Amino acid sequence: MSNYRRVTVTVPAAVLEAGDRLAARLDRSRSWVVAEALRRYAVQRAAAGSAPQAEASPAPMAVREPAAPEYVLRPGLGPQRLAQLKADLRLTPEQRVHAAEEDIETALRIHRPPRVAQVIAFATYDDFLDWKRRSQLW
Repeated sequence: MSNYRRVTVTVPAAVLEAGDRLAARLDRSRSWVVAEALRRYAVQRAAAGSAPQAEASPAPMAVREPAAPEYVLRPGLGPQRLAQLKADLRLTPEQRVHAAEEDIETALRIHRPPRVAQVIAFATYDDFLDWKRRSQLW
């Protein structure tokens, strides 16, 4: 079992944007920033002790979930997809083809059904080469 767990949280947009800017500045992922914040908060709370008075007053940047979160379908592409498309367009056509071929190879390694033992006869060596070429594609 993995040492990691996936969680879903709702935070104010401004807090998330600040976290994303911090992640970009540190060249880290959003998950790393959130995990580091939780880690530091836990250390701070442990150092201060969990006195009831400390629990009563919220931190200045307390995160409160809104009463009715906005789950709205927004038209267009999301920011991550746009960033991926821009990164892909910076590649040369040759680099894009090479990346696509690598993706296909990876997908085939993952999804290719296992080969079964079989006996195949060919009339000519050229027939064998044609079969070999076709079998490597799929």
